[in-house]
Amino acid sequence: MENSGATNLTNTKKSPKEVCLICGGLGYVRRNLPVDDPNFGLLEVCECQKLEVQKSSLQRLYHLSNLNAFRQMTFETFNSDGRGSGQDGNKTLEVAFNTAKNYAHHLNGWLLLMGSYGTGKTHLAAAIANEVVSLGIETLFLTVPDLLDWLRYSYSSTETTYEERFEEIRNIHFLVLDDLGTQNTTAWAREKLFQIINHRYTHRLPTVLTTNLALSQIDERVSSRLQDRELVITIQIDATDYRNPLAEGENSPISSLAHISDHRTFDKFSTRKSEKLPADEQQSLEQALYASQQFADKPDGWLVLMGSYGTGKTHLAAAIGHYFAGLGGDPIFSVVPDLLDHLRATFSPSSTVSYDNIFNQVKTTKLLILDDLGTQSATPWAREKLYQILNYRYETRLPTVITTSATLEEIDPRIRSRMLDERVCKVFKIIATPYQTRALKRKAPSK
Repeated sequence: MENSGATNLTNTKKSPKEVCLICGGLGYVRRNLPVDDPNFGLLEVCECQKLEVQKSSLQRLYHLSNLNAFRQMTFETFNSDGRGSGQDGNKTLEVAFNTAKNYAHHLNGWLLLMGSYGTGKTHLAAAIANEVVSLGIETLFLTVPDLLDWLRYSYSSTETTYEERFEEIRNIHFLVLDDLGTQNTTAWAREKLFQIINHRYTHRLPTVLTTNLALSQIDERVSSRLQDRELVITIQIDATDYRNPLAEGENSPISSLAHISDHRTFDKFSTRKSEKLPADEQQSLEQALYASQQFADKPDGWLVLMGSYGTGKTHLAAAIGHYFAGLGGDPIFSVVPDLLDHLRATFSPSSTVSYDNIFNQVKTTKLLILDDLGTQSATPWAREKLYQILNYRYETRLPTVITTSATLEEIDPRIRSRMLDERVCKVFKIIATPYQTRALKRKAPSK
């Protein structure tokens, strides 16, 4: 039987309501063509399956794009009014929104979105990518740290070679690089990033980049490409941080990282080799330093640093925070008693900040560093709040660093059980003598 120039390839006994009259339910057809036609005998997707094929293709594109975590970030869900009432801020958001939406439908040149943390850059970049994927265009959405991790991982991967992964990123039809910031990366990372950006610059491949840095803070070679006005549309967003739960114009009091000396870095951390510590004490310092550097390079799960006061736990925790911030992240570093005070303060009638906002910000932040955790003398309310925060982060595997001078036996049993889960948490105990103690011993007069 012929129908629309197609021949059935199967003889089905299904009811006519369930079977396509063109393909008989097979999903493919073979066109009635002359034998000498080059397409003679070739199978084609039947009209009844084209919608399913399109859906399947779109799912494949979403899988390849790395956009699954950002599928809710669309133009429809973007608030172009922002948080604040400042007209200038709202105006830049409106311009950014309209420019991004227009770019998504033309993919002409590059788009650079600049602005401080939480101003909507990532949302707009993801909205563009989601729109482009929906049009059936191969897309890749990567934060710059993730991109570098992809490349590092490919060296040891059995699934794909480094060269294949590198070429995929360089030549993908549309690429989004979120959180561009090269000032604190290694020479290898800067070189790989430049090679990708320069290749796409040379071939004029559609690219969107976001950064919270000034152009003067970016690698000069990359910066020079971003300043090409013939290729790059630059949008500066001057708006209030969407994610800041505080009143407009205020800085978050939760994180004290900005007040911690920037000398507390990995380079400044001393493993005290000149002091000729006992071998086990020396080893505990070196292991804690190495573990902290590994965690900072790729935050995943929990890292717990244990030891008495003055052994360097806070220094290492702050170094992780400074490193993360240097890569464009926005970590929360808080001494546990101070965090509890912030939560209690929200119950004051004069507080301009709600408890839920503070609590949720701490619970869901991309990197939480809790310094000086000690639950043995905390009130039941405080223990419950700490447990709720840490249990959420445990279940979601959100990167978390904890320092404590308490023993495991002194920690709330519920929190201790999570610390002992080696799938999520790595615990390192620094057993070295506190710095100040050894200094006093050296100064003590001989008797």
